[in-house]
Amino acid sequence: MENIKTLILILMPMFVGFAVAIPKKYNVMIDRLLNTSVYMILLTIGMGLARVDNLWIQLRDVMMYVLVLFTLLMTLNIVFLHIFEYLVPYHSVVLPEQKQKKINFLDNLKQPALVLVGLFLGKMLPEHYLFPEQTGTYILMVLIFLVGIQLRSNGISLKQVLLNKRGMQISAVFTLSCLLAGVLFAVIFDNVSLTKGLALSSGYGWYSLSGIVMTQAYDATWGSVALLNDLLREFFALMFIPLLMRTSSATAIGIGGATSLDFSLPIIQSSGGLMTVPLAISFGFVVNITSPFLMLIFSSF
Repeated sequence: MENIKTLILILMPMFVGFAVAIPKKYNVMIDRLLNTSVYMILLTIGMGLARVDNLWIQLRDVMMYVLVLFTLLMTLNIVFLHIFEYLVPYHSVVLPEQKQKKINFLDNLKQPALVLVGLFLGKMLPEHYLFPEQTGTYILMVLIFLVGIQLRSNGISLKQVLLNKRGMQISAVFTLSCLLAGVLFAVIFDNVSLTKGLALSSGYGWYSLSGIVMTQAYDATWGSVALLNDLLREFFALMFIPLLMRTSSATAIGIGGATSLDFSLPIIQSSGGLMTVPLAISFGFVVNITSPFLMLIFSSF
């Protein structure tokens, strides 16, 4: 019953936000609020990690889990999506006037840095100065509500994304490869159940969501595994989308996971052409809906 309640609390704000129409002039404000929500969630995750007993001993195990999970996910995502591209080819058009956008990797260091700041504050400050444990959940609801507003403000309709056949196909192949990675992760580690492996593999790059959900379902250690794994996906996507786009648009879109709808979309467009944008939007929308549903279902067992 508690997990059903959590599922409703996470999904309902997105649909409520999707129903909200705002003037274009407020889009910049929504973007800023969204970024602020993400930063606040990262701080709360760091503070939650600080509450873990024997933290530094456990961090050694966390990094091992993260590297194994990330390697499994990226390998299977790339293999499955390349096979799909080979069996069902798709040729997008790259316009000559399109230029490769410059990527600022240093800007992305803010995300892990905020987790470290939260960790430092959690260790140094008295308990009554820290955020209450449920703070992350409330901020997450605000974040998902804002995501729903963004979808609506960008002119994305449910009919438009759900009827995109190839976008749906890419999301299905991507999900299948992630689930297989979760199964293999559970097989490798004796202390990881099948459902926990499947839950951890269902973050799809949505680190602000997966970190908090896995922390609530298990503990801050596994929340940090999910967070770091999904942050690595984001960095990997930034570096390799242009390279992968040369051989497989499905793979280039898929490795971004949930970020293909927003964070990775500009580089998908610049490296793959305008024809890849509807695919990325459709794929990103589907996996953004699927991710919280699967994580909560699997983590309830």
